[in-house]
Amino acid sequence: MPCYRCGATIGDSVASVYAQTLRPAQVVLVDDASPDDTIGALHAVAAQYPPGWIEVVQLPKNGGPSAARNAGWERSTQPYVAFLDADDTWVPTKIELQMRALRADPQIALLAHRMLVRERDRPAPPAPREARTHIVPRRRLLLNNPFPTASVVLRRDLPFRFDENYRRVEDFLLWGQIGFSGYRCAKLDQVLAYWHKANYGAGGLSEDLKAMHRAGREVRRELLRQGLVTYPEHCFARSIGMVRKARQRMLLALRRATEGGATP
Repeated sequence: MPCYRCGATIGDSVASVYAQTLRPAQVVLVDDASPDDTIGALHAVAAQYPPGWIEVVQLPKNGGPSAARNAGWERSTQPYVAFLDADDTWVPTKIELQMRALRADPQIALLAHRMLVRERDRPAPPAPREARTHIVPRRRLLLNNPFPTASVVLRRDLPFRFDENYRRVEDFLLWGQIGFSGYRCAKLDQVLAYWHKANYGAGGLSEDLKAMHRAGREVRRELLRQGLVTYPEHCFARSIGMVRKARQRMLLALRRATEGGATP
């Protein structure tokens, strides 16, 4: 879990991991050189759980989410790695359902699921007990990112890592490298995690939509440069990105108008 100025939310996120019906063997909290007392908050949270279950890592300098996730990945000891941001939460049956699907199809290298935005203090619906697995074809990755970071479980031994040159859209670059390299990717049809803020335009790195879309263009060019997509595929993905950009701008404008009390 990459952690940056997250003292107010990290407790809920870790609690959702501990509440798993199939509990992960270890949790790695990586403080990305926060300027406040995040490191103290992480140690305080770790002290609430069995000794050794949580490892707290403090990076010497801020490297962004890619560097923090890679640091946690390198310290993992299990065959599979899951990701969770410090302001998101998991549904209790998430890991159980994902590991069930991975045992049924060991060729899957990356397995995700659906996510929704939910207010933090709003009661969650009952946790799903069953989920269907759908293989995600290569062409689906050309449309947009189908794998929210907090939904992903992947094989620890994959020969890829988050590119630390990217601070935005770094997750889709990694998923693209995995999927376009021919590894089997899949998604469960259930909501098994929640964001507790809007996906874009509501704080954090996603707030700057221009920077996000610029990073998306850079990622598409990087996948082309690496030979993982063809030029026609690149052009198709770029056109889809332009449509998505216009849609997100419209939705953001509508949200801000609503929050400001304007009448539609």
